[in-house]
Order: sequence, then C-alpha cells, then structure tokens
Amino acid sequence: MRPRVEEVRIQGLGVIDEAVLELSPGFNVVTGETGAGKTMVVTGLGLLFGGRADPSRIRPGADKATIEGTLVIEASGRVSQQVEDIGGEIEDGELIISRTVSAEGRSRAWLGGRTVPVGTLTYLADDLVAVHGQMDQQRLLQPAKQRAALDRYAGDDLVKPLRAYTQAYKRHKQVGALLDELTTRARERAQEADRLRFGLEEIEKVEPKAGEDLDLRGEEERLSHADALRGAATSAHTALLGDPMEASSGAHDVISLLGEARAAVEAVRDYDTQLAGVADRLAEAGYLISDVATDLAAYAESIEADPARLAAVQDRRALLSGLIRKYAEDSAGVLRWAQEASTRLIELEGDDERIDELTREHDELTARLTELAAELTRVRESAAERFGQAVTDELTALAMPHARVTVELTQVADFGPEGVDEVELRMAAHPAAPPLPLNKGASGGELSRVMLAIEVVFAGADPVPTFVFDEVDAGVGGKAAVEIGRRLARLARTAQVIVVTHLPQVAAFADQHLVVEKASDGSVVRSGVLTLNHEGRVRELSRMLAGLEDSELGRAHAEELLGLAAADR
Repeated sequence: MRPRVEEVRIQGLGVIDEAVLELSPGFNVVTGETGAGKTMVVTGLGLLFGGRADPSRIRPGADKATIEGTLVIEASGRVSQQVEDIGGEIEDGELIISRTVSAEGRSRAWLGGRTVPVGTLTYLADDLVAVHGQMDQQRLLQPAKQRAALDRYAGDDLVKPLRAYTQAYKRHKQVGALLDELTTRARERAQEADRLRFGLEEIEKVEPKAGEDLDLRGEEERLSHADALRGAATSAHTALLGDPMEASSGAHDVISLLGEARAAVEAVRDYDTQLAGVADRLAEAGYLISDVATDLAAYAESIEADPARLAAVQDRRALLSGLIRKYAEDSAGVLRWAQEASTRLIELEGDDERIDELTREHDELTARLTELAAELTRVRESAAERFGQAVTDELTALAMPHARVTVELTQVADFGPEGVDEVELRMAAHPAAPPLPLNKGASGGELSRVMLAIEVVFAGADPVPTFVFDEVDAGVGGKAAVEIGRRLARLARTAQVIVVTHLPQVAAFADQHLVVEKASDGSVVRSGVLTLNHEGRVRELSRMLAGLEDSELGRAHAEELLGLAAADR
C-alpha cells in the first residue's frame, strides 16, 4: 500500500470559507468556475506540506486559515518511522497533519497530534508529495533538485558507484581536514612542543615526588621552631612527672597529685562501689599521663636545631613552589602534568610522519574519487540522453511538438558530495531556438506541461506517492488536452494524482471528480467542494464544454468524453 492523501479540510483560505476534499487513490480532478477558488485547493495542499505562508491569502474577515489533512500511510514505512521519531501518533494507518496561518503571519504545524516546526512538514513532504503549482515548480528548477531527479531516473545503474563515491568522499574530507590542521597550524604546534619540552626538562631537574610539598612544609615548620617545640615538650614533661633535681617532698607534678588522689580514694573504696569505680579511673589516668610524659621526653630528645637542614628544606620548597605555580596545585599535580605533557609531545613530534601518511592516503583517495566521479558522469550522461529524449517525446503529445528537452552536464573543479557534475535541464521551444534553462525557455503553462512530462517519465522510477498539478493544461485544447488527460491517468496508475483543470478533456479521465462551487450572499463569497457522481460529472463537463449544464449537445459530448476515457483506462 502506497501512502496517499485521503481527505483535506480547508478553512478560511482565499474565497474558501470551509471545504472538504475527499480524494481517491488514483486520478482526482478539481474543476469549477473562474474565481471559485480552485487554485486555493493547491495552495492549501502546499501549506499542508510546509509551503510558504502568505497572510494575504487568508479569507477577508477570518483571523486565520486552517488546513488539515488525513493521510493513509504504511505502518512500517519511512514516513511512519519519521512520525514516531518525533513522538507523533498514527491511528489505524492514518496520519493527521495540520497547519494554521494567522492574519499576522504566524504559522503553526501539527504532525500526528504533536506540535512541530513547519520545516518538519517540508522534510516529510519529500517522501509524500510533489506539488506543481505556478509557484511550487521552482523546486525542480534548482540545480541540486535537477541532479537528484536525474539520479533517480538513472536508478540502479547509479546506486553502487554513488555509494562507493560517497564513502570515499567522506574519508577524503576527513583526511583533508586533518592535513589542513597539521600543516596550517604547524607553527602553533611547534611552539606548543617547545613549551612542553621546557616544562618537562624543568620538572625532570627537580624530580618532585607526590606529597613531597606537604612533607617539606611540615619539616620546615618543625626546624624553624625547634627551640620552642623542645622547650614546650620539656615543660609539659616536668609538669606531668616533675623535675628529678627537686626534692620529692615539694613536688606538685601531675603524677604525684594523681597518686595522692588515688591513695585517698583507695582507702575507702570497699565502702561504696561507686567510689571504687572512681579509683579505677584515677589509676587509668595515672597510666595515661605516664605514657604521655614518656612520649614528651622522647619528642624533646628528638628535636634538634639544624640550620643546615632547614636551609636545604627551604631551598627544596622554593623549587617545588616554582613548579606548582606554573603547572599544578601540588606536587602530585605536577607529576600528572608531566605525564600528560609527555603523551602530547609524542603526538606532536610524530606530526611529520603523520603528515606523510595522510598525504599518501589523500593522494590515493583523490585518485579513487577521480575514477568514481568519472563513472558517475558516464552513468549520468547515458541517463541524461535517455531522459531528455523521453521527456521530449512526452512533450510532443502534450501540444509541444517542436520543443526539445536536453540535460546538460558540466564538471566542477572540486569534488562534491554527489560527484563533480552539475546538472541543468534545458528546453528549446522550437528547432531554431537555443536550449535555455527551464525557467527561461518555458512559459508558466509550458513549464507545467514540462513538469508533467518529467513526472510521467519518472513514473517507473519510484515516484513520490502523490502529485499535485495546477494549470498543467494552460494554453492547450483539443487533441492535446486529451493526451494530457491520458498521461495524467497513466501517472495515476502508480501514484495518486490531484489536478486542478479547466479542460473537460482532462477532467473526463479522472477516477474522482471534485467541483468547487461558489455562491454569493451579497458581500461574501463562499466556496465548497462537492464530489460528483456520474450525472454530476456529465453536468459539469457539459458546463465546461458549452457553458450550459443542460445543453443536449454539451451533455452528449460529455458522455462521449467519459466513454473515451473509460475505454482508454
């Protein structure tokens, strides 16, 4: 099942107050009197798929225009995946797309119930619809779109070489970028290497150790205050144990006082268990104070003033502080910096070798790309010749018998994502005319027929699911009009086709006929869209043929046209 547009609801756009288009899978035609708003149908479809919003198209008196479309899509197709990726919902294979445009020019879009940027609808449209209105034809006039169109026509012949080219092109770009960085920044990288070498040499001379700065700070503090530290330890020791040079009877040291306290409590401990506990704690305190006093004595013995060592420590700290100030917050950080700098220096010193390797790879990739680009050109040239002739043959049947379409390929100097080919569709309106770009060689009506011819040629090359044409039959009639209808019907065999036309010969080939009706209530014109049955089609075709719905001659001619189209299908 191919995706298709099932229904479109338009409100407040141009002369259309409110209209609903119910569309069939095949060939849908939209007709109506001049000024009824047929073109607004195409405009609405264009807006639905991300077209440019023009506030002047909003119906006078309305604050906004709203277009809502219901699409039938494949549950496992690419469009479904895109909708799921943005969090939209698809119910029973149906996708709802909505777009509003305010009178002030503000535009909002919804996809599967989720608000999305309008650009998302444009992106989605590439897989869903090709709108060929008087303004929308400009897309295929862009060189990139023309190259994509030719590539699509070339089909499988181009797929393999283009895939190989794309892979080589990406690597070629990567290698080129690396070479540019290595060569254009050579001076900066050399300067960086010099700075790293200087830093590493400076660190290597000092040979710092992790945590050394903290250890030296502590040692400097001790050496700088050796006398004070030793005096404090000695005084504390004397306070705890007393001075052995003094008479014991006059001692008031902590140990003696604790002994007296313990002896007093021990004498009566048997009379109260609570006091016995206090005696035990006094004993423990005595042992603890004795240990502390011993440690103080040992500490006092270990502290010696050493001016030479102090000077050495201060010198060493100065060296470490210089490194820390330059490279890190502490000595451990300096060592980390040195390790990282060594790794980076190895990388920088390997630049010359790396440049040689990348240069060789770049040259090989350039040669490879040259071969692949030449293969792409060959395939495109072959496809261009077939494509131009096929479109020319179609134009002959579309009342442009003297027109000739060609596809010109020119090569650019630099490799591009799709090769070196620039593609331009050209048309000569008659044998004596020079081939000109489509936007210069074809009028508006002719351009529509060229687009129709192109899409018919594309019909076998995986076309988009839905085509919309406006004024595709401008300036033609008679037999040419019948051929246009026949070719639109042929296109509708593989895709949904929606056509706005004023030609009964075209309308007769439709699978579904919609008519835009207008009624005037004095000051406001309203338009609606009706789906015609067989009798309604006869009346509408008669009006288009003779200007009178009930003309017997017109009705007979309408029946004849419908019969011809039915037989052709």
